[in-house]
Amino acid sequence: MTAAARLAAIDTLPAAELCALAEAALTALVDVMNKETTLLRAGHMRQATTLTAEKTRLAQEYVGFARSVQREGPRLKADAPKAVERLRNGHERLATQMAENLRVLATARTVTEDLLTDVAMVVGQQNKAKAYGMSGKVTADPNSSARGLAVNRAL
Repeated sequence: MTAAARLAAIDTLPAAELCALAEAALTALVDVMNKETTLLRAGHMRQATTLTAEKTRLAQEYVGFARSVQREGPRLKADAPKAVERLRNGHERLATQMAENLRVLATARTVTEDLLTDVAMVVGQQNKAKAYGMSGKVTADPNSSARGLAVNRAL
């Protein structure tokens, strides 16, 4: 089945069924984002990243249904006004959850960057041997200074 045929099939679903599918995708997306936010708040970054694939899949699924709901808006409002209102309320919950999720992600990233910056500064300030050189000034052994720090910035 082509993408156009799938879209046409979704667009022609009965109003209540289309709204129910969109609402189910929306609820699942809000739930997985809530789990991710909770894990991030608790500092469980690795566990939170295991939800990425599911979150992406659910977001794509929801966006597909949401676009269909937009295209079929007048028909849905006429045939299933209560279902459309539930979807609108659910979409507001999603917006709230997304804002909270982004705040927690930004905080986690800032904390991680601050931590890495502090570690890099400490590594760069290693105790250096103090000895007088030929000029009578204190010199540092260039072999004892930090050679660099590798950082995985996946988050």
